[in-house]
Amino acid sequence: MTTTIVRTTARVVVPIVLVVATSLFLGGHNAPGGGFIGGVLTVGAFVLVYVAYGLDYLEVGVLDREVDPGGGILEHRTVAAYRRLFTLGLGIALASGLAGMLFGKPFLYQHHDYVHVPVLGEYELASALVFDVGIYCVVVGGLLAILSVVGAE
Repeated sequence: MTTTIVRTTARVVVPIVLVVATSLFLGGHNAPGGGFIGGVLTVGAFVLVYVAYGLDYLEVGVLDREVDPGGGILEHRTVAAYRRLFTLGLGIALASGLAGMLFGKPFLYQHHDYVHVPVLGEYELASALVFDVGIYCVVVGGLLAILSVVGAE
């Protein structure tokens, strides 16, 4: 049972945290940040949503799907999605590391180029961004799966 103050605070703070997480994620290869920090902040936003609304809120309130009351927490559809996200992130991170080896370069070789983004101007696009996407998925999927299972106990 949460209060109106907690729910209202969550509605205001969660979008701000997600914008900061995205900013840290995208600027990670040139400044402090990256996939890990962006993922941790994203998990913080989800934790605030879970504290304010509960684990089933994303299924019922956002995705408008029914929640199966049977089964344990490990079979919960949200937890299964987090586990799949974790696995996908591991695959992306590993594939980004192996991609350089296909071109005769060392494992985790990085290449970068500059692209013009209409609003932002010149933006450095590094192949390390793919690795950061993998790390982001691993952190978000792993931490949310752990927090969901532990929180259901």
